[in-house]
Amino acid sequence: MPLTVGVIGPEDLVHKVVAVADRAGSARLLPLPYRHEDETTEVVAGARSRADALLFTGVVPHALADAAGALDRPAMYVPYNGATLLRALVELLRLGHDVSRVSIDTLRREEVLETMAEAKLPTDRVRVLPYRPGLTSADIVDFHLDARDTKKTRVAITCLGSAFHVLEQHTHAVRLAPSRHSILATLQALVLDTAGRHSGDAQVALGIVDLPPGTGVDARLPEDIRVLGGSLAELPDGRRLVVTTRGVLETATERFTRIPFLDALAARHGSAHVGFGLGRTAAEAEALARRAVGRARSVGPAAGVVSLVDDVDIVIAPDSPADAGAGGESAPAPWPESPALLARRVGLHPNTLDRLRELAAADGDTGVTAHRVAEHLSVQQRTARRILKRLERAGVAVPTGSREEGRTGRPPIVYRVLL
Repeated sequence: MPLTVGVIGPEDLVHKVVAVADRAGSARLLPLPYRHEDETTEVVAGARSRADALLFTGVVPHALADAAGALDRPAMYVPYNGATLLRALVELLRLGHDVSRVSIDTLRREEVLETMAEAKLPTDRVRVLPYRPGLTSADIVDFHLDARDTKKTRVAITCLGSAFHVLEQHTHAVRLAPSRHSILATLQALVLDTAGRHSGDAQVALGIVDLPPGTGVDARLPEDIRVLGGSLAELPDGRRLVVTTRGVLETATERFTRIPFLDALAARHGSAHVGFGLGRTAAEAEALARRAVGRARSVGPAAGVVSLVDDVDIVIAPDSPADAGAGGESAPAPWPESPALLARRVGLHPNTLDRLRELAAADGDTGVTAHRVAEHLSVQQRTARRILKRLERAGVAVPTGSREEGRTGRPPIVYRVLL
């Protein structure tokens, strides 16, 4: 049965994306238009039982849904790139407009200037407003009108439909639309990602709970593991075996960043080690689980490890503040072959890595803290700390010290993020 992909955006762009993507035949397309981008979260919620994945017609609705925590399934957005801008500039030239005096929103400044330089167009009077989380339609309109009034720009080029409808009443405005190539490439990537996740979600996950010798039966353990929706059995050596699926485990552990019952286990028994194995067969998963729990014992008195195929181990430290930033971890894993592999290895969405890359570039040599990551990704600081620790274990974040920021308590750790 083909996957169902919900297409979210303004009505005209949704119809364009559906018309282009339908010809690919790789998924069933479900149009989910909105009248204004402020309705994005509501539209996403309404598609919960009808779509396996979500394809957004641009970065703005995707960012709004992501910030609201509404992306509970695979989701991507169709990018607006330099080729899209070049096509618009050529059309403006054909109509006799001065393309050396334009204001452009959403696209990255570097991409705009590079595109215009390659077309041998002057860039000294070009104004660019890159997209950032929290940017509103009113902000975009104000940017273009201010550029017109103070910088004497002649044409406003916007990627946001609601901004275009306002701008066209005040100045000459052009609305960018995603290219056919961008639509098809993004849909193909989304379908492959969704199919991979669906097959992975059904993968057997086996876990071993290792408690100190002489502990005896822990009557509360069945209640602890209920969050994993699995079953509990006893191994011949007295350790407990947890049987669940990868999808449930990934959700319960917040993409392999925490084990919800690890702190409670360690508090009751003094130490606790949990190892999960994700393999192609039950035998492989059990072998990986044994490797994982052995690795967890080497980390500290309380730790969890998720072991994947290809010798990938994800170390999960306890939630308690006393263990935050503790040593004892193994050397960082080598740099992965691609950003997609890095995303998989650290358990983060590729879009999250892209946003972290933007943050690292913006902060430059000053480094980033959990507070900055939390603000940039719109997540809690505890989640941001876990993300940074995961990047540190992957070898792409290096703690460089701490920073006094005028707050009480322990100064935050500063990381140099190498993305």
